[in-house]
Amino acid sequence: MDPDTAEHRKRALRAELRERRQNLTTTERSGATAGLTRNLVDLVTDLSARSVAAYLSTPIEPDTRPFLNWAHAQGLRVLLPISREDGLLDWTTGDGETETEGLFGMPEAVGELLGPIAINDVDLILVPAAAVDASGMRMGWGRGYFDKTLGSMEKCPPVYAVLFDGELVDEVPRERHDQPVDGAVTPSRIVQFS
Repeated sequence: MDPDTAEHRKRALRAELRERRQNLTTTERSGATAGLTRNLVDLVTDLSARSVAAYLSTPIEPDTRPFLNWAHAQGLRVLLPISREDGLLDWTTGDGETETEGLFGMPEAVGELLGPIAINDVDLILVPAAAVDASGMRMGWGRGYFDKTLGSMEKCPPVYAVLFDGELVDEVPRERHDQPVDGAVTPSRIVQFS
């Protein structure tokens, strides 16, 4: 696909998905959070993961905080990203409580910076996504942080995108730098791509 066409299609799809997320009711969000948390716990348990790279969700994203609270209570090591100006991600374990506003207004944990390679030691990576298609191709929100991180890893553990049910689509526009995921977790299901 022509890069200009792909980027234009991505922008249009992101706008549509962002609007859909903003229109969710409190009841829909609450139900989605309960289902998502249950499925994330099941995934971590099924994979026997003892360390997970995850993220703090924004107000319009599926809420990862109840899962993160569970993970902390279980003694799992949870790495959370800290955005850098150079497009890479540092990581921290944070304290499970304190947050600040990072680059681009994203919520970030407060804690000791562990550097970009800290993610190499996790058993599972959970990434945000705007949409994922039937082949496992992930479309993010356009900054490229997770694509760069995943693309630079020599040995990558399973990577699962976290999204709402309606964001599993037939096809997403793709560009050369886009990275696929191994699966997706939504409020109603866990999907694995072959």
